[in-house]
Amino acid sequence: MECAAKGLAAEPCAGGVADRRCGGCGAVAYCSRVHQIIHWRVHKEECERFAEQMRHINALSQFPFTFLEPPALNHEFPSARCLFLQSIKLHQKGLWKSECICGRDVAPLKGLSVEAEWNLQSSLCPCAEPKNPVSSALASWEAYYQWRSLPLHSPVAVLLHWPLTLYHCVQLSRTQTPRYDGQDTLCIHYLGPEKELLQLAAFGELRALFPSVQIHIELVGPEVPKSRDGEVVNISRYACCSDKSCCCKSSIGSKDLSCTAVTLKLWKGFYHERCSDILKDSVPQLIFAPNAGVAAYPSWMPTIIQVNPFRQPVAAENNALYVPCYSNCFVFGM
Repeated sequence: MECAAKGLAAEPCAGGVADRRCGGCGAVAYCSRVHQIIHWRVHKEECERFAEQMRHINALSQFPFTFLEPPALNHEFPSARCLFLQSIKLHQKGLWKSECICGRDVAPLKGLSVEAEWNLQSSLCPCAEPKNPVSSALASWEAYYQWRSLPLHSPVAVLLHWPLTLYHCVQLSRTQTPRYDGQDTLCIHYLGPEKELLQLAAFGELRALFPSVQIHIELVGPEVPKSRDGEVVNISRYACCSDKSCCCKSSIGSKDLSCTAVTLKLWKGFYHERCSDILKDSVPQLIFAPNAGVAAYPSWMPTIIQVNPFRQPVAAENNALYVPCYSNCFVFGM
């Protein structure tokens, strides 16, 4: 997290991580007390609102899952996440490789793939079309699991929180503007992807969440490999299960991209730097920045104004939506 006073203070930020958080809200951080004092004239109008948003963070731990029960300690694995994945026999397998410290250095050319599998039985993962379309907005993980006929001991939520958060953001935006209603396309700018880049197949679930909608996502961030900059990834099926006889295997060889519901384009670099090029062909209806704290930092304002020139900076900042249901992020509905 960068210092919230970056760009406002005459003196540069102190080295290291900005770990001095605001005592009022806890949402912004600073590199020093001096920079915190300088930023207060900007932050004081937002502090109370951020504090209210941060109070919702506890909702993130109120999940219905049974797979969250911690396994017994085992010193053979380097982290608790590794141990958890091993306990459910998914350590270093398929889509799960990047979920622990063992899999962070997966070769980029091999890792950015939509061919990875769940490595779970069909009864434990959403590998095919849902039995019924979404009849009403899903408001919780429990509702999603029921709709997808998944047992609560299925661990797929660990990976699906990326697409489910996008889904929830769209639902929140619909309460403010009808722009998405009745539309057959949805354009999203996704800022700062990291391990999501090794879990692209999980975004195939957007096909079920937004039936008959063509979804275009611009993935922008410094973690995108240079060799993949500008690459377009089409997702025309769901991630497969481990059952050899499952119907999900029959669509693997499909080359008909005309029916593709989800298209991802990769952009290497910071959104501030690539924004002008991206906007030439892609005007977003939603800007999604997981864990970025976009509204808290003035360094984002030039980009926000450039993306949405007809909205005043304060209004744009105040339209950030906090999303507690699936992930911690800030979102701008355009």
